[in-house]
Amino acid sequence: MTGEQQIPGTIADEWAWHAAGRLIPRSVDVVIIGGGIVGCSAAYFLARQGVSVALFEKGRIAGEQSGRNWGWVRQQGRSPVELPMMIRSLRLWQELPGRLGEDIGFRQGGSLYLAEDPAQLAELGEWLEVARAHDLDTRLLSGHELAGILKSDGKKGAGALHTASDARAEPNRAAAAIVRGAHRAGAYIVSQCAVRGIERAAGRVQAVVTEQGVVNTPVVICAGGAWTRMFCGSLGITVPQLTVLGTVARTAPAAQLLEGEAWSSRVAIRRRADGGYTVAHGSSNLHGLTPATFRFATKFFPALRQGYKSLRLHFGREFFKAMAEPSRWDLDAPSPFERERVLNPAPEPLVLGQMREGLRACFPEIADAPFVESWGGMIETSPDVLPIISGVERLEGFFVATGFSGHGFGIGPGAGKLIADMVRGTADPVERSAFRLGRFFDGSPILPGPAL
Repeated sequence: MTGEQQIPGTIADEWAWHAAGRLIPRSVDVVIIGGGIVGCSAAYFLARQGVSVALFEKGRIAGEQSGRNWGWVRQQGRSPVELPMMIRSLRLWQELPGRLGEDIGFRQGGSLYLAEDPAQLAELGEWLEVARAHDLDTRLLSGHELAGILKSDGKKGAGALHTASDARAEPNRAAAAIVRGAHRAGAYIVSQCAVRGIERAAGRVQAVVTEQGVVNTPVVICAGGAWTRMFCGSLGITVPQLTVLGTVARTAPAAQLLEGEAWSSRVAIRRRADGGYTVAHGSSNLHGLTPATFRFATKFFPALRQGYKSLRLHFGREFFKAMAEPSRWDLDAPSPFERERVLNPAPEPLVLGQMREGLRACFPEIADAPFVESWGGMIETSPDVLPIISGVERLEGFFVATGFSGHGFGIGPGAGKLIADMVRGTADPVERSAFRLGRFFDGSPILPGPAL
């Protein structure tokens, strides 16, 4: 990131156990790997239920994509597979500010998908059937109706899909506030301390090996974001996962055009608590080719075919960097997770320029608001663009929560609650099946959900 804003996820010493102090527990009921919003939420819900839990983050809480995303908390446009979990997640978001005693920037200001022409409006309208089936307040707006919600003289096109109950929150506040709530409920929160691997016996988890010592535990949740495939691979567990680079910026305070968020193929904006906007390109992500691209090509082909207009492929240093990555490492020596504490890719100047052009076309009132800060984020994706929230048959006591494909911030509390319920054996069996890792290997058809 550039600019003066504190990088999201930095935690206060008075309540976070740092590895330098060696204040790590000898044993807990559950260890969570990864301090993104899903891992933090899982720690929060487990600790509130009296489960002893330790969360280990190799870098900073929400230092990667959980602190770099658009900040949308939306139901609109989601796959029917994940929508029930998202609806529950929205209810949790509504409760969190009161339960945590903190302002996390949560506001229900609605979401808009703007249509450039009648054909696109009709295409957006196809999702209304999903919305009605789940009793959502989604409507298709005409251009005249849109003018009453979006206070802009920019190109509005034919209308928009609108869900008034959708919301927004601040990524640089949310995960840190949730993990503070987990700490108050009794969870150990250990930042700047990587988990190197797992000790196992008779096919089940026995302990984790961290860079500062061993913690005995019968259950591990790996919520490592873009690092999940590498960690699981070291255990002999295949997780089909690739990453794409997204470019995001925030503006200085500017005129209020809307209370929530709006997307078009040119640009996407979200009103911020500081009076500015989070800005992104509506349809541009970059995938740096790696050996994993070719390894998982057949599984990702349906998603690539669906989203080819918004995905650019690049062959460069990412390929050779990945080639040099080890697949195994000694647990008594520094691991790859210690050599790169935080993925901090640079934003793409070309995309920043395209975002500015999109603002001029769609939202001219804020087109000249300076970008105070811009950053890149590595978005981890699954072959069907849906989460993997699952136990692993080959290793009893090991769970994975990954593959959120750019949808993870809004659904994060719901996903954290689901993985916590899986650990406790109380999860909905329908969802256990829908998000299982094995769906990519048991012959099930890979049917990508919506790309947004």
